[in-house]
Amino acid sequence: MSSHLLSVDSLNRDHVDHLMRVAARMEPIAQRRQVTRVLEGAVLGNLFFEASTRTRVSFNAAFCRLGGSVCDTTGFTFSSMAKGESLYDTSRVMSGYCDAIVMRHPELGSVAEFAAATNVPVINGGDGPGEHPSQALLDFYTIDKEFTRLGRSLSGAHVLMTGDLKFGRTVHSLIKLLSLYDPLRITLVAPPGLEMPSHLIDLVTSRGHRVEQHDSLDNDFSDVDVVYTTRIQKERFTAEMSEGFSLSRDFTVDRAFLDRRCGRDTLVMHPLPRDSRPDANDLDVDLNGDRRLAIFRQTDNGIPVRMAIFATLLEVDDLIEQDLRPVRWFVPTRTGVEDCAF
Repeated sequence: MSSHLLSVDSLNRDHVDHLMRVAARMEPIAQRRQVTRVLEGAVLGNLFFEASTRTRVSFNAAFCRLGGSVCDTTGFTFSSMAKGESLYDTSRVMSGYCDAIVMRHPELGSVAEFAAATNVPVINGGDGPGEHPSQALLDFYTIDKEFTRLGRSLSGAHVLMTGDLKFGRTVHSLIKLLSLYDPLRITLVAPPGLEMPSHLIDLVTSRGHRVEQHDSLDNDFSDVDVVYTTRIQKERFTAEMSEGFSLSRDFTVDRAFLDRRCGRDTLVMHPLPRDSRPDANDLDVDLNGDRRLAIFRQTDNGIPVRMAIFATLLEVDDLIEQDLRPVRWFVPTRTGVEDCAF
């Protein structure tokens, strides 16, 4: 694993397996049963120049749970980039203040440009329609945990990805990450014009995976193990796309779709946020409380995985077990009122 985490391309299977093992060791800390101060004194710079709730707060919480502290910048308005400062200058300045940096930026390739100016570890928190490698890692960790619970194997699994596969950077990273493992069957269902980029399909098929494409959810998906759905990202549409875009089919993933088209143990995942408005063609709220809905277990998994990323990049992953103590505050047995008990 390189000194930065900018793309899944920088990872091989050994890197991923190591991060998964470290994340599993982080679980008691992430679940607020134990405390560590292994990064005490370290400072994280969180630079988010595009809207974020989960990713920004998740990185903050992960760093704090390791004992570090966080400095936040959100939006261009509150940064010197609004005054014309270059990515190079911003990178060099922030590197003098921080021990690690997470950056989200609306332009493809911007985080890599930022990282090229510093030796301080930089993590890509999303670069426009490009990649989101930490999300892919937590998604993979979730799939592995859920499959272990259900007694399934990743080898030969059937994964359905649906929604905005063109601008959804999470699926770009996830499909590359999954392709590092044993052959899978991957079904892609997207509205016309929002299909998965062809170079990613070519990469996955070249690694021995079976890829199918459809333009509708009106198919038999009874053998699908995971449904990974994404929001239609209209904020990334060009003016021409926005003017001509319309959905002739329903791409909503709801209870009726799961009951009719999928199996009783099909997992449902989503990187969030989901658009909960009526007719949004997204993941429906009628699945709240359904055991098949893994989205909140998925977000919870973001903490140990991002802790593992920080610990590995800052080379303290072998020190965690020497620096643990029990928590002293009240921790609820279930975080959400509708959380499922297994």
